[in-house]
Amino acid sequence: MNLSRRDFLKLTGGTVAVGGAALSGWGLTELIVDEGPVKSWHKSVCRYCGTGCGVMLGMNKDKLVRVRGDQEAHNKGVICIKGSMLDKVMKSPERLKVPKIKKNGKLVESTWEEAMELMTKKFKESLEKSGPTSIGFYGSGQLLIEESYTANKLFKAGFKSNNVDGNPRLCMASAAVGYTQTFGKDEPPGAYEDIDHAETFFLIGSNAYECHPPLWERIMLRKKANPNVKIIVVDPRKTKTADHADVYVPVLPGKDMLLLNSMCCVIAELGLLDEEFISKYVSFNDGKKGISIEEYKNFLKDYRPEKVADELGITPRQIREVAYQFASSKATMSLWTMGINQRVQGVFLNNTLNSLHLITGQICKPGATPLSLTGQSNACGGVRDTGSLAHLLPNGRLIAKEQHRNEMEELWKVPKGTIAPKPGRHALAMFDGMVTGDVETALIMCSNPAQSLPNNRYYREGMEKAFLVVAEIFEDTETAKFADILLPAALYIEKEGVYGQTERRYQIIDKLREPVGQARSDFDILVDFANRMGQGNLITYKTPTECWDEYRIISKSSKYDFSGITRERLRKERGIQWPCPTEDHPGTVRRYIKGDPFADKHIDANHKVHFYGKPDGKAVVFARPYVPGKEDVSKEKPLFLTTGRVVSQWHTGTMTYRVPELHRSAGPGRFVFHPSDAGPHGLKKGDRIEVESSRGKMEGIVDISRDHETPGVVFAAFYDQKFLVNNVVSDDHDPISKEPDYKVTAISVKKLS
Repeated sequence: MNLSRRDFLKLTGGTVAVGGAALSGWGLTELIVDEGPVKSWHKSVCRYCGTGCGVMLGMNKDKLVRVRGDQEAHNKGVICIKGSMLDKVMKSPERLKVPKIKKNGKLVESTWEEAMELMTKKFKESLEKSGPTSIGFYGSGQLLIEESYTANKLFKAGFKSNNVDGNPRLCMASAAVGYTQTFGKDEPPGAYEDIDHAETFFLIGSNAYECHPPLWERIMLRKKANPNVKIIVVDPRKTKTADHADVYVPVLPGKDMLLLNSMCCVIAELGLLDEEFISKYVSFNDGKKGISIEEYKNFLKDYRPEKVADELGITPRQIREVAYQFASSKATMSLWTMGINQRVQGVFLNNTLNSLHLITGQICKPGATPLSLTGQSNACGGVRDTGSLAHLLPNGRLIAKEQHRNEMEELWKVPKGTIAPKPGRHALAMFDGMVTGDVETALIMCSNPAQSLPNNRYYREGMEKAFLVVAEIFEDTETAKFADILLPAALYIEKEGVYGQTERRYQIIDKLREPVGQARSDFDILVDFANRMGQGNLITYKTPTECWDEYRIISKSSKYDFSGITRERLRKERGIQWPCPTEDHPGTVRRYIKGDPFADKHIDANHKVHFYGKPDGKAVVFARPYVPGKEDVSKEKPLFLTTGRVVSQWHTGTMTYRVPELHRSAGPGRFVFHPSDAGPHGLKKGDRIEVESSRGKMEGIVDISRDHETPGVVFAAFYDQKFLVNNVVSDDHDPISKEPDYKVTAISVKKLS
């Protein structure tokens, strides 16, 4: 049987992971034969989400003609429908191939020399006239590690500007702060391997079926292998993930902090606390000072199921059932993503998820771990680890700490006092600075904020005012429209570098073809820019390999030590998990236990765990109260709007929406209603409506789903640039992480004639 791409998509329904055990190896994808013969196969990693699936790329000279899952990688050959069509994106005729400069309101072709000279001139003018705080860099969890590291070093140590941020602020900041506050260090303590040992899966704010399909398939294979495995799904939407749950808990939007605290309360009441683990490895804190375990139990009494169930929209019995299953299971694994992180209490929610594991001892053993799933391909390695956010420095250091600044100044070989002591502008603040005129000039790479930012109309005003240099792969994205200089960027295997994903696994992407037209890698653009700005003595490396070796050695001065992960190892092995301090170290699957090089010297017969991120070796359980958000339903705005992804599209659709098969599978952006909400508003599928929130109005088309929505919740994905749902999404954000709340916006709906 031979399949065209279109036939293949019809057969799979665009809703499944492809490959692996479910489809007999790479199976079905190999039946696709319409892209020409394969001359050679090359190991790589998928370009899309933070799962970091290993892929095998079939090349015919300089053409990518086939993609299949890598059986030897952690995903065991399984890839999602988007990853299987990576070659289609590489062939897009809409690629930006030459630099462009805006003249008389229109982008016209220019030379690289003209574009880079103008870029240099504008940045120098802003620095001389208004100082370092007037410029900014907005990056991405899709840039390679070497690219983010170079931009971070250039702006913070070269230009003395801490205005370095990016789209991971919009998706992973709360998880990063949550891990750091609890364990003293960012990044998960566990790994995907824990899926193969868990007895209970607690998924909250995660539609893994659609957003992380290979991981979902691994969960289902675990359940098939062990009939005792239970899946608990907590989500306001009845997603396709929830369809497969043993227990589905449809909490009302914005209320799940009540659920987590109530679960802790039940666990304490039932005597399911792991007293031995707590006494050795846990301390308690109310956010201001240390407290006793008894004070923590007293705090939890306000969250007894009978007190909070009505506000949650569920029953006390449901809360008790879930709490008991979580605590009494042989091994419980929590998985969450944007439904938890993109919240005004995102940090508190992350703290409390970690606390659930700590108070029950469901941590630091196979199958028991809190694992935050990453949205973007390199948000962990390329942004969190490199410190490429406005408040961070590499390898877990904070700008606000003088010791950390001094450490990086020494490592970067710049004078003491070079790095400014005040954190820069986070994502929303940076674009707000463009509105007010405080941020005059900015470089945007590998990101599409004109479509992805919440309360979008407001921040687009700033993009109109500032001088923007945008490095892009396509010239018609929403952000490209605001560019004063538009630079053609290399895509995927047109450049070389390292990705680091959810489970601290670093993997390499090798360059397999030359960039299209005059496109350059973001790394080459940054090195060229550094030289033109007089920073050649700071950015001394010229190749990604030289950059990697510098950053690798710098990591040795931290608890993120991956100095043993050489280029040579990355090319031979299927990714390596840090910490990895030597070239013969196998990498670390689980942190804080035997096998973690930073914990090993503290492990003995009496102590099996050491949370070395904290001075006393103990993780922190926080007593975090539920605080209602500003957005709630009312008579005027009776529905909640929540946003997210669908299986065949990724983020703003810059790449995936150009693939014809994926485009047809997803269709245009739309507002998806439950029938019980559509009926009272007189709505039917295909109707045009006006949606209004506190941030404004927009029009859109109605879709109705009986099976995968819940009453009171309207869902919209944000992949379609003709459907800018983020125009009406609230930009309220977590006060600690500064991550916006995309999940809870109160709206009214009006049918248009």
